[in-house]
Amino acid sequence: MSTVSAKKNEVARQWFIVDASGVVLGRLATKVASVLKGKHKTIYTPHVDTGDFVVVINADKIQLTGKKLDDKQYFHHTGYPGGLKAITAGKLLKTKPEEVIKAAVRGMLPKNPMGRDMILKMKVYSGSEHPHDAQKPQALKIEG
Repeated sequence: MSTVSAKKNEVARQWFIVDASGVVLGRLATKVASVLKGKHKTIYTPHVDTGDFVVVINADKIQLTGKKLDDKQYFHHTGYPGGLKAITAGKLLKTKPEEVIKAAVRGMLPKNPMGRDMILKMKVYSGSEHPHDAQKPQALKIEG
C-alpha cells in the first residue's frame, strides 16, 4: 500500500450550497474553510488545492453569540497616515453582510498564495438568490 499524492489537474471539484440563516458564524466558517481546503476528501494533500466551491446564501441572517455585534471590530487601513478605520460587526452586518463571512473564513485559510486562491472558490450572497444554479450545487448541512 502506498500513499497517493493528489495532482492539481486530477482534482474533481464539486459545488456546495450553504444556507447561513440561523447558523453561528464560527461554526459556518470552520465547515466552509474545511471544504475549501479539501479536508473532507480522501485525496486531501496539504500542498495541493483539492477543495471544492462553496456558495453561501442568506449571509444577512447569520448569528453572532454574546456581545459580538457591539464589541467585535473589523479594521482596514486607507493607506494614508493615521488612516486606520474600524467598524463594528453589527454595522458591517447591516451594510455588507457578505464581508463578515468572508473575513471569518479568510482567517481560517492558509496565509499564502494557495490560501488566496482558495478564498476565490467561495461565493457569498446576502439573499437567497444566487447565479450558480447551472453548477447544480449540493446542499451542505451545518449543525448549530
